[in-house]
Amino acid sequence: MNCAVLQFPGSNCDQDAVKAVASTLSLKADLVWHETVDLSAYDLIIVPGGFSYGDYLRAGAIARFSKAMHATVAAAERGAYVLGICNGFQILTEAGLLPGALRRNDHRQFRCDMVELEVVNGATNFTRAYEKSRVTIPIAHGEGNYYVDDEMLKRLEENQQIVFRYASEQSPNGSVANIAGVINERGNVLGMMPHPERAVSERLGSTDGISLFRSILTSWRDGHAS
Repeated sequence: MNCAVLQFPGSNCDQDAVKAVASTLSLKADLVWHETVDLSAYDLIIVPGGFSYGDYLRAGAIARFSKAMHATVAAAERGAYVLGICNGFQILTEAGLLPGALRRNDHRQFRCDMVELEVVNGATNFTRAYEKSRVTIPIAHGEGNYYVDDEMLKRLEENQQIVFRYASEQSPNGSVANIAGVINERGNVLGMMPHPERAVSERLGSTDGISLFRSILTSWRDGHAS
């Protein structure tokens, strides 16, 4: 499986993603600059956290027009896995790869903390390796307030596209229905505000991100078994 981690001006979690792929999957992930026009060689594209283009206008609004994101949309259409983390999730919604929008946290504060998540759908390409329904993964964002209208929320629930919810009764950012991560209808694009790449070692306070990366590799191998 060939892996790419996109790099925008303002990305600050790209190296974390590269190291997470190496430590959990023993694979090398290529850092891909935002002006790259061809991602056809990659099976997994990670859109990392950070502040792409300084979050000018709004988070992810400029990055969606980058050449690398046009290539990411094309890659998703051919079936490549795409994982958007934090700012990456914001970019994927801006690019139309995932429904909804990420707004400022309802308390208007940046929140950096360890949070407990409910694995709502453990049968996706990104979660099938999870053996428990509650995991602990860190968050670090000021614009993680996920929003969809009632009609889209109903559709997400019916299609089992809600993958992660914040486990506490009150979400850390005001997200509708406590949603922390959603998947597209096809099942090859996941966006999530928590940072699984920062939960791959006991030294980081949690290893609950490991199963997410292993799920991707297992799903890819099953899809390419002859």
